[in-house]
Parts: sequence; structure tokens; C-alpha cells
Amino acid sequence: MSARPNFILFITDQHRADYLGCMGHPVLQTPNIDGIAAHGTTWTRFYVTSPVCMPNRASLMTCRMPSSHGVRSNGIPLDKRNVTFVDLLREAGYKTALIGKSHLQNFSGRPPMLARPETRAGFHRAEGALSEAVRHDHASYQAEAPDQETYATPLPFYGFDHVELVTRHGDRGEGHYRQWLLDRDPNALKLLGPENQLHHDYICPQAVRTVVPEELYSTSYIAERAITWLKERADDDQPYFLMVSFPDPHHPFNPPGRYWDMYDPDDMVTPEAFTRNDWTPPPHVDGILRQRDDGSANLKGMGAIGASEREVREAQALTCGMITMIDDAIGRVREAPGAKEAVTIFTTDHGDHLGDHKMLFKGAAAYEEVTHVPFIWSDPEAPVTRWIDEIGQTHDIGTTILERASIEAAIGMQGRSLLSDARQAAFIQYDHQSDNPGLGMPPRVHTLRTDRWRLSVFHGADWGELYDLNNDPGEFQNLWGDPGHETVQAELIESLLREEIAAVDRAPFPTAHA
Repeated sequence: MSARPNFILFITDQHRADYLGCMGHPVLQTPNIDGIAAHGTTWTRFYVTSPVCMPNRASLMTCRMPSSHGVRSNGIPLDKRNVTFVDLLREAGYKTALIGKSHLQNFSGRPPMLARPETRAGFHRAEGALSEAVRHDHASYQAEAPDQETYATPLPFYGFDHVELVTRHGDRGEGHYRQWLLDRDPNALKLLGPENQLHHDYICPQAVRTVVPEELYSTSYIAERAITWLKERADDDQPYFLMVSFPDPHHPFNPPGRYWDMYDPDDMVTPEAFTRNDWTPPPHVDGILRQRDDGSANLKGMGAIGASEREVREAQALTCGMITMIDDAIGRVREAPGAKEAVTIFTTDHGDHLGDHKMLFKGAAAYEEVTHVPFIWSDPEAPVTRWIDEIGQTHDIGTTILERASIEAAIGMQGRSLLSDARQAAFIQYDHQSDNPGLGMPPRVHTLRTDRWRLSVFHGADWGELYDLNNDPGEFQNLWGDPGHETVQAELIESLLREEIAAVDRAPFPTAHA
């Protein structure tokens, strides 16, 4: 096989593993993504390093765990001192491009939720570079900040030579997309957001029937710009790596045009939580459900919320519409010159509850629906249709690409090559800025997922979670503290400890004996 193949990485946002036709969804149609799987390898047990955007995207880029690259939660820009696998591709002679969502830096413009510690009376507190244990200049990381007149992204951007950004979510996308949109319709700003939406009778929180037509929606922009980039370099012998990154199907649920009513909520499957009476939600989930019941839930936010069965069905149907639009876009990109000759990869940054455990969106609950994501690898020089029932994780993607390109990973990268080195367990880290209502503090959760068990340990709590996924695939019977499972719990805690040790940062490398 050629030592320097081309690569196209398609990545979606908040897209769980079972929402693809090839992964068994009973209604959703994704023929183009299914076509990639039909000529490639699909991992059936692929997991994130963290079930939220910024930490997991940083892990994708750096091939390292959040505790190593520093993006423990949303709101922390990826420090440019981190070496990315794209840096290594570029250094080895690859042309590199990112079109779509990056989210390696903050794009909300809102202040942090986590309060800095107060200075005690009579004490002095250093400011600026000395205020934290590691000096950094994160205030200067403004490439994705909102409301810029032009997005002149400093290059290379985490290793990318060419960057065309879409920031934020739904039809309010900014970045380079915003200027493209206004060039095509100078009055487009009057079309954006829920205040300008078309009438509909959906009751699901953040269901928005956008006025933006399909051809001006961000998914279409990303496809158009990716095709243009591929066409422009069609006669170039320099190998390339292209990341095509869609902000959907992340909420708000606003598929444009014909994609809005492409799927019927009545055709969606009722999640198991709505049909059983023997489930006692653990505290961090119970608090979220109680917030929705008492009216205090933030229905316009990003964190998990409780939802009714009808709301869930609507969210599922609209999500399917957004995914089908992405699938159509992927089909167009794959028809561009040379695209089908590239190693083609499909994945996403994390999942969505979509009604499982009576919740929408994502948060501290490390259920399968938010941690288990699709991963498909199709190499035209090794065409094969197969399914691998082995464990892999997001930070393995970059190291696998480097392996296929015959490029050594940087010292301290923690990912493995999925072509040769399966994992015995997935190690997942979650950290958040705001309090969880059931915990009374910002949640910090570390999870171990083996072929049979899921164990989660919570900072500051004297309880945890333990699920037997063979006998309880829906994760409803928490076995933590159960006398019949004491040995299993102890063994899994030991395994989690070993994963913690393995995740200790190995960079910088020693410079001398001592």
C-alpha cells in the first residue's frame, strides 16, 4: 500500500452510534455513510474520551486524554503548545485543511460559569500569568470568537494550512460561513433564529423550523467548500488530509427545508425508560429530571434536561432529518475529484441521550447513548467489509492516521493504532463548570467501559455506578455497593486506577539522566 495516502475525515457533532442505517437504526436513511461502511471497517465499540465537544475534539487532535492536553471541560481553549497529529502530517509534507466546525477555542462569547476562588482577607493574590499553576495566554485565543467582521484565522491553525470555519450551532452559524451566507443573501440575518422561524406544532425544546433554505444552511456550505478545495488541488501530487466537520445534528433541532418533516415522530421508537417502572435514577440523573418537573430546567441551554415521550419522539425525528442532510452532503463531497481514492473516515465527537433515561442532550451521565459513537475506516487500497467488536477511542484516530501514513507519533501521544492495537477498556473523563443538581457541585466523573461492565466514579461522592451491560444493556440497574458484585467492583476500580496511571502525561520527555 502507498505510504502517503490521502485522507478525508468526516465528523459530525452530537451524533450517537446507533443513529446510522448501517448501525441498525430502524427508520433513518444514510446511504452514503452506509456506503463508506460497505467498503470499510466499522468499530461497534468505539468511545469518546469525554462526552462533550471541546475536550473530545482536543483529544482527537492531540491523541491524548483531557487530563493531559488540558481541555478538561468546555470553555478551555486547546493550548497551542500541544502537538497535533495534523501538525505531524503537515511536517511530513501533507497539505492540510479544515472546513466546518473546529471548537478547539471558545465561540460563545459568554463568561465562564466556574467562579475563581476568592482572595482571603489579608492575603495577596497574583494576577495575570502567575494567577494559575501553569502560565498560559488563553485570552489571546480568539480565532473562533463571535461577532468578528472577518475571520482571518492565524495559520497554521493547529496544523491546518487551510481553514474555513463554522462556529456556533443551528442556523446561527458564524465564522467564515457567516460571510459566505451574507454574500449570497445580504438580508440573511433576518432569517436566523427561533424568533424568525416558520410556524410548527412541535413542543420539543429547541425545535426550530428555520427559514434558512437548504442551499444556504451550514451543511450545504461545508459540502460546497470541501468540494471546491478538492477540485482546486485535483492535479496536485502532494498528499492531503481534509477534515470535513459538520456542526449538526447538535441541537437546536432545526433541519431546513424538506428535511424538517422527512421523518415522522410517530415512527420513532419509545425509549425503554418510558416503559418500565423498576428504574430508580441515580442522584445526578434524578436531579436533572426533578428540575424539569419543577420548571427550573434551562430549556435553552446545552446541558441535559428531562423530556416527555412526545418531546423525545420529535427530537429523534428532527435529528434524523439533520443526519440525512449531512449524509446527502457527504455523498456530494465523495463525488469530488479524487475523493473516493482517499482513505475515508467517519466519526462524531459525542452522542445525545435523545430520550434514553428520559433526557435530551448530554451531561455527567456516562450512558452508552452519549459515550458510544460511530467510527468507520475505509481504505480503497484494502477494500473490505467487516465489523470489529473491539474497543477503540477518539484519541486513537490520529495515531491510526499517522500509522497509515508511516509517520511516527509524537512522544507523549496516548492513542493507539486501531489497525493493530485494540484496547481492553475505554477510559472516559468528564468535567463541567456548573453544578449538577443531584451532586450539588460541578461534576467530575471518570468512567471505565469494558466489554461487559461500565463503572463510573464521582469526585466528592461516596457512591458510584456499576452496570452489567450483558444483562442490563439499558443501564437501569445500578450494582454499585451490591454485595454480590463486590469483587467485580473492586477489580474494575483497580483497572480504572491503572488507566489513570497510564494517562499521566509523558511529555515533556527527560532531557538528561538527572
